Amino acid sequence: MSRRDFGFLFGNSAELVVQKELSQPGEFASTVRLEVVGPKNKFTKVAVLGPLRAQTQVEVSLTDSINLGLNVPLRDSGDLEGTPGCVLVGPNGSLEIPHGVIVAKRHIHMDPDSAKAYNLSDGQIVKVAVQTAHRSLTFEDVMLRVSENFAPAMHIDTDEANAAGIVAGPTYGEVLI
Repeated sequence: MSRRDFGFLFGNSAELVVQKELSQPGEFASTVRLEVVGPKNKFTKVAVLGPLRAQTQVEVSLTDSINLGLNVPLRDSGDLEGTPGCVLVGPNGSLEIPHGVIVAKRHIHMDPDSAKAYNLSDGQIVKVAVQTAHRSLTFEDVMLRVSENFAPAMHIDTDEANAAGIVAGPTYGEVLI
């Protein structure tokens, strides 16, 4: 969420408070919650992730987008042009964002040393085979993102995790080139 939009919804003096650290250094789920409203439905108690960003975006699963009544494209984080918007509701009112709702493409975050160790490079498309107790699955079209600011972790949405039978806790996969 952008600082401007956050201030409008929660007050200019409001701050994000860390509730839970996420897999990437410096990123977290905050204690702050809002509503996401679409043409058909709304989601309540949606966590605002931190830190605040340059632009507001809402990442949903395909199932979530259908429930909201939105035709949401599959996109890389930050690629918001031509995406649908929604209404965000906080304690200080509501804000219609004209665009910014996406289904995030599956991707792997990795630091340069780890990428080099596995002979992988930024922007490379790979497959990831996952073995679980419930079902095995190979994810295709997984983009690799390499940065000094990243820790190795694959990001998928709840629809994808459910399809592979991934449950809470760490799950490991094999990167296939």
